[in-house]
Amino acid sequence: MTDSAGVARRTSVLAILSLVAAFVASVVGVVLGIVALVRIRRTGEAGRGLAIAAIVVGVLVTAYFCLAFVLPYVLYYLSTA
Repeated sequence: MTDSAGVARRTSVLAILSLVAAFVASVVGVVLGIVALVRIRRTGEAGRGLAIAAIVVGVLVTAYFCLAFVLPYVLYYLSTA
Protein backbone atom coordinates (compact mmCIF):
# COMPACT_ATOMS: atom_id res chain seq x y z
CA MET A 1 0.00 0.00 0.00
CA THR A 2 1.28 3.49 -0.72
CA ASP A 3 0.44 6.81 0.82
CA SER A 4 -0.12 10.06 -1.08
CA ALA A 5 3.63 10.68 -1.53
CA GLY A 6 4.11 7.31 -3.22
CA VAL A 7 6.14 5.84 -0.38
CA ALA A 8 5.20 2.28 0.54
CA ARG A 9 3.83 1.96 4.07
CA ARG A 10 4.85 -1.07 6.04
CA THR A 11 2.07 -3.28 7.39
CA SER A 12 2.16 -3.71 11.14
CA VAL A 13 3.47 -7.14 12.10
CA LEU A 14 1.55 -6.87 15.35
CA ALA A 15 -1.71 -6.41 13.42
CA ILE A 16 -1.01 -9.56 11.39
CA LEU A 17 -0.15 -11.54 14.52
CA SER A 18 -3.27 -10.29 16.27
CA LEU A 19 -5.50 -11.56 13.47
CA VAL A 20 -3.83 -14.98 13.53
CA ALA A 21 -4.05 -15.10 17.33
CA ALA A 22 -7.74 -14.17 17.23
CA PHE A 23 -8.49 -17.54 15.63
CA VAL A 24 -6.14 -19.54 17.88
CA ALA A 25 -6.37 -17.77 21.25
CA SER A 26 -9.17 -15.25 20.97
CA VAL A 27 -8.48 -13.20 24.10
CA VAL A 28 -4.83 -12.83 23.11
CA GLY A 29 -5.95 -11.72 19.65
CA VAL A 30 -8.17 -9.01 21.14
CA VAL A 31 -5.38 -7.69 23.35
CA LEU A 32 -2.85 -7.74 20.50
CA GLY A 33 -5.38 -6.03 18.24
CA ILE A 34 -5.85 -3.19 20.70
CA VAL A 35 -2.09 -2.81 21.13
CA ALA A 36 -1.67 -2.86 17.34
CA LEU A 37 -4.29 -0.11 16.90
CA VAL A 38 -2.50 2.11 19.40
CA ARG A 39 0.85 1.48 17.72
CA ILE A 40 -0.58 2.05 14.23
CA ARG A 41 -2.08 5.36 15.31
CA ARG A 42 1.27 6.43 16.79
CA THR A 43 3.59 5.24 13.98
CA GLY A 44 1.36 5.58 10.92
CA GLU A 45 1.92 1.98 9.79
CA ALA A 46 -0.63 0.21 7.64
CA GLY A 47 -2.80 -2.59 9.05
CA ARG A 48 -5.57 -0.75 10.86
CA GLY A 49 -8.18 -2.96 9.20
CA LEU A 50 -6.33 -6.11 10.24
CA ALA A 51 -6.21 -4.95 13.85
CA ILE A 52 -9.93 -4.11 13.86
CA ALA A 53 -10.74 -7.47 12.26
CA ALA A 54 -8.69 -9.22 14.95
CA ILE A 55 -10.63 -7.49 17.69
CA VAL A 56 -13.99 -8.33 16.10
CA VAL A 57 -13.06 -11.97 15.40
CA GLY A 58 -11.59 -12.38 18.88
CA VAL A 59 -14.72 -11.04 20.56
CA LEU A 60 -16.99 -13.20 18.41
CA VAL A 61 -14.96 -16.37 19.04
CA THR A 62 -14.89 -15.66 22.77
CA ALA A 63 -18.66 -15.09 22.83
CA TYR A 64 -19.24 -18.30 20.86
CA PHE A 65 -17.18 -20.38 23.26
CA CYS A 66 -18.86 -18.81 26.26
CA LEU A 67 -22.25 -19.71 24.82
CA ALA A 68 -21.17 -23.17 23.67
CA PHE A 69 -19.54 -24.24 26.93
CA VAL A 70 -21.16 -22.20 29.71
CA LEU A 71 -24.77 -22.04 28.54
CA PRO A 72 -25.35 -25.83 28.60
CA TYR A 73 -24.24 -25.99 32.24
CA VAL A 74 -26.49 -23.09 33.17
CA LEU A 75 -29.45 -24.66 31.38
CA TYR A 76 -28.80 -28.02 33.03
CA TYR A 77 -28.58 -26.40 36.44
CA LEU A 78 -31.81 -24.49 35.87
CA SER A 79 -33.64 -27.60 34.66
CA THR A 80 -32.65 -29.65 37.73
CA ALA A 81 -33.40 -26.89 40.25
